[in-house]
Amino acid sequence: MSEENKYWHILEEFEPIKDERLPKGREEVTSPTSRRNFLKVLGLGTASAAFIASCKRPAEKAIPYFIKPEEITPGKAAYYASSYFNQNEFCNVLVKVRDNRPIKLEPNPKSVVTPQGTSGRVQASVLDVYNVNRYQHPQKSGESIDWETADGEIVSQLRQLANEGQPVILLTPTIISPTTKKLIGDFAETFGAEWQQYDAIPMDGFREANQRTFGVNALPEYRFDKADCIVSVGCDFLGTWLSPVEFSGQYAKRRDLFNGDGNLNKHYQIEAGMSLTGSNADVRIRAERSDYGRILAYLYNQLATQKGAPAIDVPTPPQEITTKLDEVVADLAASEGKSLVVCGDNNPDYQVIVNGINQLLGNIENTIQFERTYNHFRGSEKSLETLVNSNPGAVIIWDVNPVYNHPKSEKIKAAIEKAPLSVAISALPDETTELCQYVLPSPGYLECWDDAEYKTGVVSILQPTLHKLFDARQAQESLLAWMGDESSWLDTIKNNWASTYFPQQNEQSDTERFWVETLKKGELVLETTPESITFNPDEIGNSLNTINTENQVEGFTIELVENVNIGTGHGPLNPWLQEVPDPVTRIAWDNYASISPAVARQEDIKNGDVIQLGNLTIPAFVQPGQADKTISIAVGYGRVNGIPEKLITGVNAYPLAKVENGSRQFAVPGFTITKTGDFEQMALVQGHQSMEGRPIVRESTYDKWKEDPASGNEMHEEIKHHHTTLYKKHEYKGHKWGMAIDLNKCTGCSACVLACNTENNIPVVGKKEVRRAHEMQWIRIDRYYNGDVENPEVARQPVMCQHCDNAPCENVCPVAATNHSSEGLNQMAYNRCIGTRYCNNNCPYKVRRFNWMDYTGADAIPNNRYDPANLTMDLSRMRHNPDVTVRAKGVIEKCSFCVQRIQEKKLTAKNEGRQLEDGELQPACQQACPSDAIVFGDMNDPNSKVSKMMKDPRNYHLLEELHTLPSVGYLTKIRNKS
Repeated sequence: MSEENKYWHILEEFEPIKDERLPKGREEVTSPTSRRNFLKVLGLGTASAAFIASCKRPAEKAIPYFIKPEEITPGKAAYYASSYFNQNEFCNVLVKVRDNRPIKLEPNPKSVVTPQGTSGRVQASVLDVYNVNRYQHPQKSGESIDWETADGEIVSQLRQLANEGQPVILLTPTIISPTTKKLIGDFAETFGAEWQQYDAIPMDGFREANQRTFGVNALPEYRFDKADCIVSVGCDFLGTWLSPVEFSGQYAKRRDLFNGDGNLNKHYQIEAGMSLTGSNADVRIRAERSDYGRILAYLYNQLATQKGAPAIDVPTPPQEITTKLDEVVADLAASEGKSLVVCGDNNPDYQVIVNGINQLLGNIENTIQFERTYNHFRGSEKSLETLVNSNPGAVIIWDVNPVYNHPKSEKIKAAIEKAPLSVAISALPDETTELCQYVLPSPGYLECWDDAEYKTGVVSILQPTLHKLFDARQAQESLLAWMGDESSWLDTIKNNWASTYFPQQNEQSDTERFWVETLKKGELVLETTPESITFNPDEIGNSLNTINTENQVEGFTIELVENVNIGTGHGPLNPWLQEVPDPVTRIAWDNYASISPAVARQEDIKNGDVIQLGNLTIPAFVQPGQADKTISIAVGYGRVNGIPEKLITGVNAYPLAKVENGSRQFAVPGFTITKTGDFEQMALVQGHQSMEGRPIVRESTYDKWKEDPASGNEMHEEIKHHHTTLYKKHEYKGHKWGMAIDLNKCTGCSACVLACNTENNIPVVGKKEVRRAHEMQWIRIDRYYNGDVENPEVARQPVMCQHCDNAPCENVCPVAATNHSSEGLNQMAYNRCIGTRYCNNNCPYKVRRFNWMDYTGADAIPNNRYDPANLTMDLSRMRHNPDVTVRAKGVIEKCSFCVQRIQEKKLTAKNEGRQLEDGELQPACQQACPSDAIVFGDMNDPNSKVSKMMKDPRNYHLLEELHTLPSVGYLTKIRNKS
């Protein structure tokens, strides 16, 4: 490993003691017991453990069907096309159902929006259906009532308010269902209601800017796959911004040097806090959040001067940034019509400047298109102003939580409590529902009929995949009931589709057949006409003048960001999302204040030191690459109401946001840091399961790769040349399974980790156990820094069991619980494992996991059971995949290459009298990856994609110098530094 590529995990590696195994102040304990006596006792213990392991567990009786439902074939999964939409994220999916239970979500390959992969949130949403904290019955003032009583009382008051002319406010999240929009229109007309949409993290500033600049209140399509040069200013488009699953797929197409044309694009990221997108950039420019406006103005003015357009004098950014910005300008100018500039700030003036830059570069209608515009993020501050200022007679709140996630929560709370009638429609308790007189439970999206038009002209159908678990009712059904309409919600959707969409297509001539076929495909794609846009150059000058008057406030600026897993506040309810660490900081179960190493040295702050920021008390985390005067904090944490005590984590940072000029802003200046003297140990996993500083990640530059495709991977052939053995090489006569991972396409989003959790029944161990390095995920995504501590480059590497042909773990197991299959799999016999952990100790990749406790609730000894997230209750167990064994205490587990899927596909091919096709078999991680970075297949098939990738000059194996002969290969990461 060369000095120029010296990788490191965490800042503690630079401290004098790099490998401190014992807590501070502790001395190594010596023992008088000799090694010989120890081995004698160990041998007796091993024999005793084997005897104990043979004892039977308490039997649990299974009750068979008395009469089997026609649609169910026991042991066989059914797949239903549907869609996931959670206020700010959308994905077309196929729902895997076993015995009337949805247990897994897969991408819908027929989708035109998200054909490849999902996000981690989508994978984890299955667990939301089986949440034991859901409302189970309608309530009035905290007491259960029946639906007939609730409807009667609510309708009576609505009619009275309508007759008196008092305002009725219906507050919803952004609605993308076209049928629901029509229904709400009818409801509003019936009761004189005013419909307002609300988003926890809004994009109304983007819509306002597009209205001012182009004359359309719309969010356009962004085509990252068409851009040769991408410049992102504080925009996490691979993690949380607008449509991350879609953008990840587009982005990966231009990072693909194996399947692609070799034309690698170049990605600049200008940001204050290290984001998922920034950590994947070719060039990351560290900048203060307070400088974003001046940076955008500088880019515009430089390009405008080159194009002969008028420029307005604006204070320039700091000198250390402008030199780098000149390079950005040069690359943008060289990529006219094939570049893309985006900004994540909701400030409408910033977005106007971004529009001006893209207009100058000729990107409009090329990399930015107004044909299939996005239909979400329609909320605005006006919605809450109406609620607070109109003194409403009734407030109906549908699945939004402004009391928690809006800075003016006290005024909103007062308005709800003051209203004579307040109704909450929600699946789960929250800070807003507890204030309402009536609480009406709604089912989860996997229990519902609905439709969705996420992008103009692309309409999807959501269908239920199980019967409603509780006495719940969709919000749409409630609106129909209150209007006295006896139609079912399903009939309402079908009637709307027959009258609206059936005439717009020509594939089907029968309405019922049209409905069924669309239901099977999951979506309908219609012809659309691009929005008519007219560029208004005057708005550029107005926004530049506004930026010119921005004052630089003393102190630190706090930027509120969205965590990739937790989102806007739904994540804390889902322990799967809590336990997967943040892809940048590698911290789970908490939020924190990210500060720069320079500030940490100046203020003498260490990781976990609790600091005071205004009214907020929060632990600090020293983040390499963080801007010195900007502190980043993730929102979505600090939920209290409706959350079990075990899942309450972090602090609520939403109150720090501010409303300015009619839009909500998430960057607030003027803060000082005060140490409280307290300390909180965070669940930082990056140092766990370390491979001890060996040369793991390999990378090179685009220019060097063009000269030599093996650039950065020269040692592979050298190591391969010196591999010798006295044993005859084993020949795999049938299949030989292998996996290849392209590090140039992997973004580190963690979708693979959560897909593996779902597929393989991986337990949740909780924050306490994660801090003890007892996490159970079969895949970890190692994050490495390279270079300057203040602004390092980042590399990532997914690591799972390598399924070595010369596996060190197999030789040391005393009971042969881990062994090698005839198809090259390193497999586990759970019932044979006695928990010596010799295999764990002997694995150089540290990918084996040990069940320190019983996480299933099935252990006969109560003290062995450990359930940190209420996942052993009967309802929660319905999530389990019956094809995968649930492991007990004292058992080692690890990645199996989804052997259950291998067996299923082999049996299917055998029954159909054919060979397995390449790509037909996908493990859960590959299928969920939105960037198509993982490939799995038969290495004995010379035409398989995985076999070809293993021969690519960029391919290497982890720790291949150990001669473990892994079945997992990695393709070198290539950065575009041209």
